[in-house]
Amino acid sequence: MTTTKNTDHGIWKTFVESPPAVKAVLAGVFVNKVGGFLNIFLVLYLTARGYSAGGAATALGVYGVGNVVGVLVGGALADRLGARNSTVLSMGGAAVLTAALLYLPNYALLIVAVGLLGAISQVYRPASATLLSELTPDDRQVMVFAMYRFGLNLGTTAAPLIGFALYQLGGDSFHLLFWGEAIVAAVYALVAFRVLPARTGVKEASGEAPPGSYADVLRDRRYLVYLAATFFNAVVYVQYLSTLPLDVQASGVPIFWYTLAVALNGGAVILFELVVTKKTQHMRPKLVVGVAYALVGIGVAVYALPLGPAVIVAGTLIWTLGEIIGGPVVFAYPGMAGPAHLKGRYIGSFQFVYGLGAAVGPVLGGFLFLQLGHGVWPVLALFGLAAAVAGYVSTRDRAAEVGTGD
Repeated sequence: MTTTKNTDHGIWKTFVESPPAVKAVLAGVFVNKVGGFLNIFLVLYLTARGYSAGGAATALGVYGVGNVVGVLVGGALADRLGARNSTVLSMGGAAVLTAALLYLPNYALLIVAVGLLGAISQVYRPASATLLSELTPDDRQVMVFAMYRFGLNLGTTAAPLIGFALYQLGGDSFHLLFWGEAIVAAVYALVAFRVLPARTGVKEASGEAPPGSYADVLRDRRYLVYLAATFFNAVVYVQYLSTLPLDVQASGVPIFWYTLAVALNGGAVILFELVVTKKTQHMRPKLVVGVAYALVGIGVAVYALPLGPAVIVAGTLIWTLGEIIGGPVVFAYPGMAGPAHLKGRYIGSFQFVYGLGAAVGPVLGGFLFLQLGHGVWPVLALFGLAAAVAGYVSTRDRAAEVGTGD
């Protein structure tokens, strides 16, 4: 997308002047996250049907693997089918499979359906991000992706509450819960079919570009370093959900302080990220990425101090600041890092690597905690430092650098 001369990148003006398709995607991201109850209630559903806790945990793991695979598939489909067709396929398939979980008669079929659902439900994400990138001027990309993240975070916060309400309204039954999620997905599939363009015209305007593949992404060595930075940052970032509660419990600190810190993180990101983005969108991308990843590492390093309420809250607020500063730039960058005909694959590879880091992080952190105890935090902080250095070195600042593969 070519850069415009409009210098007003305010939140409301950017939203109002965005095309209807962009508004539909931003609303759809929020609606899909609000309706994303499945991963929260899947274990409870399976154990309520009489399956073992181990079997339920395995199903959740299969669902997670499907999520990671789905974004890679989604990246390829976004480039080949376009955002509209990919989104309709994703949401329509998710609607059918979510409802089907209520009626499948045995564990083997459930596992297959859960894995397929985990994959197909994520196909829309690279398609949505690709469409946002294609239809948004370069100078508004960061702000639009800040709105995208706002929808993700707000929907993620609301989903458990709405899911629990549907569970109770259904008489402590999962039928209304799962049918509710299926209906949300089906409605968005219809909206996407009516509102989203089949093709944006961006690729056609750029000439007869070859179809491309993920092999082309792998040849961009500089972007591979960016993906490595993304992976390390995700490994470090996710520790607040896995290793930190283990350390809090082992240290005898009241769990209240951990839950308070997590709540502060969610509230701060929702309240301040869009506002901060009004400034960071004008800064050098590589500086924003480097500082943001460094703050995540510093926040984790603070946990290495004698663990107590002040350390937990302070460390969390420091890495939360990094998330607020860098999140929109980090999410917007993959769509600008490569040629137009590979946007979907650049975005899909980013989402895949981020999801992989989030999946590996708890396992790695748990292993290190068993070996090192409270000494795990300096080691994890080194991962954060590596992410900061790699992120700074690999992020391109100028449009002329994009797609060079150097």
